[in-house]
Amino acid sequence: MEVGPRIIFSIGSVNFTETVIFGWIISIIILIFAFCATRNMQRIPKGAQLVGELLVGFIYKMVKDTMGEIGERFTPYMGTLIVFLGFGSMLGLLDLRPITADLNCTGPLALISFIMIHYNSIRARGFIGYNKHMASPYLWMWPLNLMSECMFPITLACRIFGNIFAGVIVMTLVYSGLATASHALGSVVPFFQIAFPLPLNFWFDMFEPILQAYIFTMLTMVFIANGRTVDED
Repeated sequence: MEVGPRIIFSIGSVNFTETVIFGWIISIIILIFAFCATRNMQRIPKGAQLVGELLVGFIYKMVKDTMGEIGERFTPYMGTLIVFLGFGSMLGLLDLRPITADLNCTGPLALISFIMIHYNSIRARGFIGYNKHMASPYLWMWPLNLMSECMFPITLACRIFGNIFAGVIVMTLVYSGLATASHALGSVVPFFQIAFPLPLNFWFDMFEPILQAYIFTMLTMVFIANGRTVDED
């Protein structure tokens, strides 16, 4: 069993792994869907337009409920984030390695969220107000609060990575064990591999990816909203 993502091809010293290729494919699929859903928009939506409007409506409501009125300008990013992470984590359904089972995917996304949180906090509070907040309630708390804030992208990236990667390992071991059991019984058809893993497939390849994508996006929204809240003297 390979622990890391396989290298698909290389150009010089640059390696293009499963994570990169599958990430590109998912991005292209999202772009194609967005184009098809908005190409010939009708007053009464149907097909791709209907699905797109339902999805956009759900995301706008989720962001507004979490961030309030300020959330509208963050909705495109949050929507893209949850869709990309959701589909990227459900690749196990196609017997492919999820892109979120690679820290090279979750790490940069967590770093982007981290930058957005503090950029918007400084923009709302001002540089002095931001540092005053970081030094609350005592001045010597500033470096401690900074260390705490710097841990956020690490925990955010590792949370989704750990859960999805653990699912990959568990499902690999389960299929390997069931294949051995089928072979031991002399079965030509791998019956155990067909029926028994279905509940685990539902959990690790559907429910868990959706849950982790939702948590990642929700934490990003909550921290941005809290960072923009100006302290009252």
